[in-house]
Amino acid sequence: MSRSRSVVAPLLLLFLCGAAEFSEACSCSPEHPQQAYCNADVVIRAKVVGRKEVVTGKDAYGYPIKMIRYDIKQMKMFKGPDREIETVFTGPSSALCGVSLESNGKKEYLITGKMDSNDTLRVNLCDYIESWESLSLTQKKCLGPRYQMGCDCKVVQCSNIPCSINDPIECLWTDWVVEGTVQGTQAQHYTCVKRNDSSCAWYRGSAPPKKEFMDIEDP
Repeated sequence: MSRSRSVVAPLLLLFLCGAAEFSEACSCSPEHPQQAYCNADVVIRAKVVGRKEVVTGKDAYGYPIKMIRYDIKQMKMFKGPDREIETVFTGPSSALCGVSLESNGKKEYLITGKMDSNDTLRVNLCDYIESWESLSLTQKKCLGPRYQMGCDCKVVQCSNIPCSINDPIECLWTDWVVEGTVQGTQAQHYTCVKRNDSSCAWYRGSAPPKKEFMDIEDP
């Protein structure tokens, strides 16, 4: 599913979808998991236990707006409202930016998404959605307070060399140009953290940085 993002070339290929279900076209590029966490309204670990195509309204021409409703069993909430999420909505096909998830209740997912005006969780191909077992130990431990600490920083993708950052709060994400995948070392093992001089830098591991943290180091 979202693994296809690691083989798309060029990296910044845009998914342009004219789906009436979404208020804006689905236009995106891959995100570092920390940036995805910071940008999301909801971040949960969940199993999908049901799938159904539903009509959620009508478009401007009177045609029905169809969506896929996934019924989920929430295992853990890392970010979101003070209630359990029971359903997730997405487009009816990948052509409309819809996300395909296994719905037999056997596979656990990390799901990030946005809440719409009706307080409903919606996801699309731009959101960071991965099988739980595919995440590194560091990624699992960073979900929550660890990634939240880095939300004052910004992870900037490097899709072609040369590339650079323009602000001290930015961290340059080079997995694609160095390793040919967006699921590389920085995505799996590093967090962009604000240092004591208010600039940001990559930090390896899931332990809190030292008080005088100034550069990349292992915890």
